[in-house]
Amino acid sequence: MDRLLAGTIRHGGPAVGVLAAASVLGACLALALPYALGRTADTLDPAWLTTTVAIAALLLLCDTLAVWSGAASGANAAAWLRHRTLHHLLGVGPASTQEVPEGDLVTRLGVNAEEAARAPDAAITGATLLIPALGGLVALLLIDPWLAAALVAGLTVILLVLRAFLRSSTTLATGYQEAQADIAARLVDAVAGARTIAAAGTAATETRRVLTALPQVRAHAMALWRARAQAGVRAAVVVPLLEVCVLGVGGLRLAAGDLTAGELYAAARYVVLGAGLGSALGYIAQLGRARSAAARLAALLDLCPTPHGVRPLPAGPGTLSFHDVRCPGLTVSDLKIPGGSSVAVVGRSGSGKSRLAALAGRLADPAAGQVRLDGVPLDRLSRAALRQAIGFAFERPALVGETVADAIGPDSGPAARQAGADAFIRRLPRGYATPLADAPMSGGERQRIGLARAFAHGERLLVLDDATASLDTVTEHQVGAALAADPRTRLIVTHRAAMAARADRVLWLERGRVRGYGAHARLWGDPDYRAVFQGADE
Repeated sequence: MDRLLAGTIRHGGPAVGVLAAASVLGACLALALPYALGRTADTLDPAWLTTTVAIAALLLLCDTLAVWSGAASGANAAAWLRHRTLHHLLGVGPASTQEVPEGDLVTRLGVNAEEAARAPDAAITGATLLIPALGGLVALLLIDPWLAAALVAGLTVILLVLRAFLRSSTTLATGYQEAQADIAARLVDAVAGARTIAAAGTAATETRRVLTALPQVRAHAMALWRARAQAGVRAAVVVPLLEVCVLGVGGLRLAAGDLTAGELYAAARYVVLGAGLGSALGYIAQLGRARSAAARLAALLDLCPTPHGVRPLPAGPGTLSFHDVRCPGLTVSDLKIPGGSSVAVVGRSGSGKSRLAALAGRLADPAAGQVRLDGVPLDRLSRAALRQAIGFAFERPALVGETVADAIGPDSGPAARQAGADAFIRRLPRGYATPLADAPMSGGERQRIGLARAFAHGERLLVLDDATASLDTVTEHQVGAALAADPRTRLIVTHRAAMAARADRVLWLERGRVRGYGAHARLWGDPDYRAVFQGADE
């Protein structure tokens, strides 16, 4: 957590250096100002008056630069945090959303990254408050040791208050952020099911469900406020008492002739500077929130990314084989899919079809056993070789990129024609160059774009996980014909008998195991096999 915060300081950009320089110089100028004011009061010298005005002007400039550079360093640090965390999560793959809900991920990459990025400003500005405190202590020691002793006693109490507040604010901020994340996770689920909620008329119930954690947010916020108020009251009590104590001692020393009036004034100002350490409460609160936010981001960075090997894929037809594969919900003892063939994967819901498709394209790894492509275990292939060899299409594809062509990839035209998408793409306002945001598409059209992307990327193996479910009968027939003529190995998860009949072989799964593997016509004689397609469109 603290290492991550240190990283935000390093990656705050040049603004961090400006912030540190402006803060340190401002603190030194704040130390010099009481001395200049004291000399002006003692000597009434115009030169000292000019010096005092110049110090005050430079102090104002330093404060301005500190405000600007604090904001700039925070923006740079937030960008670094988001880029690093997102890159790591994409390396983890689908497992990231199994560990952390999607709404919570958005909260961590958004609000929490911004809060953690305030660490440079809080740490540097808060640390520079020590300069006036220590400088004031040294100055008082030079003026009179008794004054310095009184300041040491007061600063010790203030530091204890700040330390306790940092601990409590970090703990309370963690609870506050977790309650926020709970609301965000529920909200993402509600938005995804907005049509169902509207159709069912359950908006009021869903609103209450989403806002279940709202009382917790309020409770944590109030606890944070109370902790800060209590720390502020303690500091507010200590500071006046400290000033009165030092001024009392100084008055006695002045009456005894051991101090001048200018020295007493300077001493009073140095006490104010030293006691100003109590104003660090705001920075401590900010640092506490940054620490708790960094802990939530560090938990994401602790997720193990999918490891890849370094081997290239040798020449081959795209033979896919499973060897003693076991994972939760699926067991495949020995299965070989010849290169260039098409295999339909069928079975009832929950039989393991999507798990098998994920294993075939290494979107998941088995708990035991190996999945091989042309004899090479998938986990030993380099990332580039793996993704170049295998193309994926899903039932609900996520389209990424700026334009429709970007969403498909290289050779978008031929791939779109193979997926039956070329005609409707050309009817879009700018054809393949149409921005995705300006290209409203039905579920079937999105599926065709997803199919086109798979055709464009997979050089040896196509894995279609129920990727034709939303296609109309005519389009499905066209896509089925294109798949039948494709020379690559095709693994097609489907619920439709017509698609299974076009495949060279059918892999029939039941309760996570292979029930049958052979031609559709041969399996059709089994009434249990026919029952798999009951209610499906053929």
